Amino acid sequence: MSGDGDNGGGTGGTGGVAGDGPRDRAGTTQGARAAAGADTGREAGAGAGSGLDSGAGRKVGADAGRDAGAGPGRDTEAETGADAGRDAGAAPGVNAGADTGMDTGTAARLQKLFEGHRLTPTQRRIAHCMVRRAADAPFLSSVELAELAGVSQPSVTRFAVALGFDGYPALRRHLREVAPTDKPDDTGSYNEYQQAVQAEIDNLRHLAAALADPSPVIEAGRLFAASRPLPVLGLRAATAQAAGFSYFARKVHPDVRLLDEGGTMLTDRIDAAVRAGASALLCFALPRHPREVVDALEYARTAGLTVVTVADSAFAPVAHHTDLLLPAPVGTGLAFDTACAPMLLGRVLLEAMCDALPDAQARLEQFDARAAARGLFVE
Repeated sequence: MSGDGDNGGGTGGTGGVAGDGPRDRAGTTQGARAAAGADTGREAGAGAGSGLDSGAGRKVGADAGRDAGAGPGRDTEAETGADAGRDAGAAPGVNAGADTGMDTGTAARLQKLFEGHRLTPTQRRIAHCMVRRAADAPFLSSVELAELAGVSQPSVTRFAVALGFDGYPALRRHLREVAPTDKPDDTGSYNEYQQAVQAEIDNLRHLAAALADPSPVIEAGRLFAASRPLPVLGLRAATAQAAGFSYFARKVHPDVRLLDEGGTMLTDRIDAAVRAGASALLCFALPRHPREVVDALEYARTAGLTVVTVADSAFAPVAHHTDLLLPAPVGTGLAFDTACAPMLLGRVLLEAMCDALPDAQARLEQFDARAAARGLFVE
């Protein structure tokens, strides 16, 4: 769909709105690639040397390939018991190659490497970091990776062991063997603002690659079209994404309900939507992920809603509370995250919903006629 109208754009905490009026809708809606793998792995939250992981159920013996500096000592990072045995990112609809990183192929290979292993929350954090920094991952030391992921160095070693390697050096060697031989092009000549823009361009390239298989987004569009009403959830940083989607969705969908405030009223509004006939819920979930969003999605599924979530990563905390997860990476180079890819994926979902609504074009034309009569827009 293409058109003009009140156009705007935004990154970080602001999501843009683009296009107001009828559109000639042609072409095939694109979608995010699903890679729902069976979970066949077991938890191997391993200890390196004499280090113990507080959430692991097993201790692995001496690490012959122990990374330098990952000596004895207790890992004090807390693990939540409910999550400690869960598979990382094995929710239905998870894309195997849509997270950030400079090279799409490297990111896809990394995520494939992590599939089938039951990782602790700390290990999922490391995996998430590596996918986000896919191009740099084969060249990071254990210390650098630990700092980027916000974990301890022994946790990085245990993560490598959980994946079946002797230690982190063995994992890094493997990554160098399967990754491009050279580091990504040097962007040192760019200033920080240019680097942030380049990072967003890379994020959009990843999204474009993920859209090669349209089936998950087409399915999401059908779910949204059939849900009357359609609740759209987005709190804190994701509020703008949810509001932007809702603004345009109301032009073609008869009943869209924006859920942009937390608190005790949130579950009441979910209940009200279910009573009114809702069958699906769309959630935009961006970092930092509010606990209220995780709780709300869990409640929504319990209430019988099919949850579709646009999240920054397949390893996001909402993954285990989502029926269809559509990853869209965010940029982290500035003080506040930039969210161009999630915004664009929201527009793609709108297109898919329009394709599934037989009267979408007629509704848009009616709106345009009313807008012209009111002199709503300045030519």
